[in-house]
Amino acid sequence: MSMATGTDTRSSAPHAADRHDLIRVHGARENNLKDVSIEIPKRRLTVFTGVSGSGKSSLVFNTIAAESQRLINETYSAFVQGFMPTLARPEVDVLDGLTTAIVVDQQRLGGDPRSTVGTVTDANAMLRILFSRLGRPHIGSPKAFSFNVASISGAGAVTMERGGQTVKERRSFSIVGGMCPRCEGRGTVSDVDLTQLYDDSKSLTEGAMTIPGYKAGGWNYRLYSESGFLDPDKPVGAYTEQELHDFLHREPTRMKIAGINMTYEGLIPRIRKSMLSKDRESMQPHIREFVDRAITFTACPECGGTRLSEAARSSTIEGVSIADTCAMQISDLAQWVRGLDEPSVAPLLTALQHTLDSFTEIGLGYLSLSRPSGTLSGGEAQRVRMIRHLGSSLTDVTYVFDEPTTGLHPHDIQRMNALLLRLRDKGNTVLVVEHKPEVIAIADHVVDLGPGAGTAGGTVCFEGTVEELRAGGTLTGRHLDDRARLKGTVRKPAGVLEIRGASANNLRDVDVDIPLGVLAVVTGVAGSGKSSLVHGSVPAGAGVVSVDQGTIRGSRRSNPATYTGLLEPIRKAFAKANGVKPALFSANSEGACPTCNGAGVVYTDLAMMAGVATACEDCEGKRFQTAVLEHHLGGRDISEVLAMPVTEAEEFFRAGEARTPAAHTILRRLADVGLGYLTLGQPLTTLSGGERQRLKLATHMAEKGGVYVLDEPTAGLHLADVEQLLGLLDRLVDSGKSVIVVEHHQAVMAHADWIIDLGPGAGHDGGRIVFEGTPADLVAARSTLTGEHLAAYVGA
Repeated sequence: MSMATGTDTRSSAPHAADRHDLIRVHGARENNLKDVSIEIPKRRLTVFTGVSGSGKSSLVFNTIAAESQRLINETYSAFVQGFMPTLARPEVDVLDGLTTAIVVDQQRLGGDPRSTVGTVTDANAMLRILFSRLGRPHIGSPKAFSFNVASISGAGAVTMERGGQTVKERRSFSIVGGMCPRCEGRGTVSDVDLTQLYDDSKSLTEGAMTIPGYKAGGWNYRLYSESGFLDPDKPVGAYTEQELHDFLHREPTRMKIAGINMTYEGLIPRIRKSMLSKDRESMQPHIREFVDRAITFTACPECGGTRLSEAARSSTIEGVSIADTCAMQISDLAQWVRGLDEPSVAPLLTALQHTLDSFTEIGLGYLSLSRPSGTLSGGEAQRVRMIRHLGSSLTDVTYVFDEPTTGLHPHDIQRMNALLLRLRDKGNTVLVVEHKPEVIAIADHVVDLGPGAGTAGGTVCFEGTVEELRAGGTLTGRHLDDRARLKGTVRKPAGVLEIRGASANNLRDVDVDIPLGVLAVVTGVAGSGKSSLVHGSVPAGAGVVSVDQGTIRGSRRSNPATYTGLLEPIRKAFAKANGVKPALFSANSEGACPTCNGAGVVYTDLAMMAGVATACEDCEGKRFQTAVLEHHLGGRDISEVLAMPVTEAEEFFRAGEARTPAAHTILRRLADVGLGYLTLGQPLTTLSGGERQRLKLATHMAEKGGVYVLDEPTAGLHLADVEQLLGLLDRLVDSGKSVIVVEHHQAVMAHADWIIDLGPGAGHDGGRIVFEGTPADLVAARSTLTGEHLAAYVGA
């Protein structure tokens, strides 16, 4: 009896393994975190919130997820680690209770021109196997259906040792690939507008070439002027047929110019190799502008834009080729796959079916597998990454999401919430960085960081349930139930921008008048055709300033001062005050510390171990030579100015000895978009997504234009910052500008003067105008999904 009782007592005690139900973080100091210590419950949905730049990503991604991934990498051999990204241990005292972290962030998907939705999700790989097994006529292995594999063949003699003798044998090989030979798997071919390459009325000496980087005196110019093939003083329009051929099309030829071995090549093949082979999105802005002006891209006439060879297109299953399947809307493709009854490939069909159904479930059924991955928005790219995790059998995994509702209509947010809860209910820990109140509302646990951004943030203001957050008095808690009210009166348009017959992507011959001189909002469910309408039909160029969701590109040497052009007037002001050259005040030029080359830190590469960055001992991290720091402006040296926050710098350059109107104007714009806390020299690589978006907006505000086109400017913004953004949009309109916003945020919709709603669904179920009018009319009609959600938001 007593023995049984003792056994019962022991069995009722918690098992030692069940005590590890928390992720403990103590003393986190990454970026702006100030010795943060928190405990996060496992197998629960935890939402991290706070103003943009408060330290959410530093805690979740740079500390918890980074350490989990680093520890997993350490389980591999040193040889394997040499091929993996090297991760340094985060600045934190204790990290306990970690599980395997799967990060689903908003980084844009691959920029390679051959990267498509199908290739990044492995759906194309499964389709290629399917067609290689079932396609008729049979043309070869899965490679025969891949637009990344070219058909090649070769033959030659092979020398080998056999039985102590050297034997020569003739061998031949061939690979059947699916790449279209004309466009090399890109789907488009380019044509060059010669008038944009040179001015034929001028000679090379007079600067005939109008290509970036080909100015008179430079190496690119000297290659042509000193080649001996051309007369540099003769106008290009007067060239003989042979001279024009040498200038534009000559094959690569080795020669010496100024004693240096160089390769001469015709201008057109040279431009194709140096500029056209690169992804457009990765180009510098001035190169991209030239390419857009000089190059026209058209669908390949040989493959019709499908990227595939004629043989790959000729093999079909039930009359459908692999090119047809990739061009289908994914929801339609899922139906087609479901109708195939082939027991010989049953496991493959099951896996393909699951992948395609996941697209539809996650709200991306409107895409096609042939869609270039570089054209997806940040939100779409993140949801594409989620697909491989939806049906995973793994449990006790930590999923880390970065604003998964970006780019989602309120209708789609409900579906996203259901997916997050499903991942949690399978026994996983789900960590979400998010601003939307709809997502915060479903959290089991909320961590609010702040109270401000940058140096004013980095502390935990609140931990607890959503109800406790509402009563907690933090900035997030106070704004959680904020609801914008509909405008009593709306502005009258000063004119209209006529769009007729818009048919880009899924648009169905749309005719619409977008009012000018007011705040116009274009909305609709994800994939309904908003961006196609605005970016495809509003003519870019004179008078139109377009701020899209493209990422800011910059190295750790880039900072707000260099990105906005602010450093130029500051350098000139320092140079004028001290009677020296402006180049001295650039850490990337003559003023750079020679020890660290102006980086401020010295990097030590440790092979497969994480590299070590130590502050430069000579300049103490200030990046400049000691002699440069002896020059002052308004009592400050250049390193002290770069360490100033925007608000302090605005005051500094407004009046007195340091008065610099050009610098003050740029600083005021940065303050207007809510970036007053950023320091001028903070590396761009440390900025959050919302901060980068606003930095880009501030830069574009300097451009002269009457029409501003903004693509989801609320992305990455805290509830409290949306109010400031609405004030900025109002100021733009009141100053005589026309503002067109592609947006899902109900506060922006309620604040609009005019709403254009696309839908009713996504993909081929969308592409039509389902409502035009004022927000009040949309709420009263409740005729669309947007109308229903906006009415619920404003409490109508």
